[in-house]
Amino acid sequence: MIKSLVGGIVAATAFVMLSSSAMAGPEVVKGPAAEPDCFAPWAADTQFFKFPKKDGPYRIALANGYIANTWRIQMIQTAKAYAAQKDVAAKLKEFKVVSTGEDVPAQISAINNFIDSGFDAIVVNAQNPTAFGPVIKRAKEAGVVLVAFDNILDTKDAINVNVDQKGLGELWGKWLIDHIPDGGKILEVRGVAGTSVDTDRHNGIHEAFDASGKKWDVTEVAGKWDDPTAQKVTADAIATNGPFVGITGQGGDTGIVQAMIDAKHAFVPFGGETENGFRKFCAAHAADGLKCSSAGTGPAQVAVAIKTAIAALEGQVVPQSVKLPLAIVEDPNFKEGQDYFPDQSDNFFVGNSFPTCGINFTAQEIMGQTKADQ
Repeated sequence: MIKSLVGGIVAATAFVMLSSSAMAGPEVVKGPAAEPDCFAPWAADTQFFKFPKKDGPYRIALANGYIANTWRIQMIQTAKAYAAQKDVAAKLKEFKVVSTGEDVPAQISAINNFIDSGFDAIVVNAQNPTAFGPVIKRAKEAGVVLVAFDNILDTKDAINVNVDQKGLGELWGKWLIDHIPDGGKILEVRGVAGTSVDTDRHNGIHEAFDASGKKWDVTEVAGKWDDPTAQKVTADAIATNGPFVGITGQGGDTGIVQAMIDAKHAFVPFGGETENGFRKFCAAHAADGLKCSSAGTGPAQVAVAIKTAIAALEGQVVPQSVKLPLAIVEDPNFKEGQDYFPDQSDNFFVGNSFPTCGINFTAQEIMGQTKADQ
């Protein structure tokens, strides 16, 4: 009798725990999203979430990893600029930012700390897409809205916000294929190893090459999306493996072109990101052979991620995976004052507006913020 009673209590306790865990997560509902033009589903079969509505104002944290390049620095500045906007700030009790570097356990620990501290939502640019399983489970059980962007999470239990990174790699690969009729030696300057963005873009480039029927000899170096790093590894690659008939860079592209100039390497077709300095070079040297495809997404996607987190906390319907548009300009269509800005820093990433989400920033709004944790 006692054994049966104890067993019943244990079973009942387990049922209550499982029930509370299940209730803590979102309900899967039918679309469309609350703002369908902004929160566009990734695919036709993307699920839609509806979280239990919470009363604001909210405590939201940004758990960033890698910080040592201009995109990530501008992303932190943009997040702070968005959180400071009057209508957004009115919904926030606290906005916390922390960057943990390339140490995956440190980023996981930071997310755990935010969960333990009672934050309502956590926005994360993940250092690794597959290492976060336990902390994703903890967030779901605690009723914390977890939104990953840029470098996303390999899960259906968190919200992902991103552009088609593999499609971006394919775009760059096809640009080179179209402008290099006979194939040949290509320099591929990759990003931060182990991140989903680097892997997806790399795979897209090589799938395009493989499907072209041309012969490609690709030299890969790690530029970490950083101008000084990319410039150095490009200079080394030119010295040891050059010359190249085409180049693709995931970031740090201003540094890559500068390395070409310093080495007196011929200008060649280039598929790269959206840095202002890179686009300046593309416009200035198009007639010399620097035929560019400049595409990507500005760091303002962090603002869409924060907006998504707030919408979820307010009980609005959001897709589990949100697809953002790419910002693209290609030779010969680089227009001063629209696609690049001579009076702005070379390190400034262009394409920081998402009109469908009501998100637009001036350079002054972004650059007036710091990259420091807060």
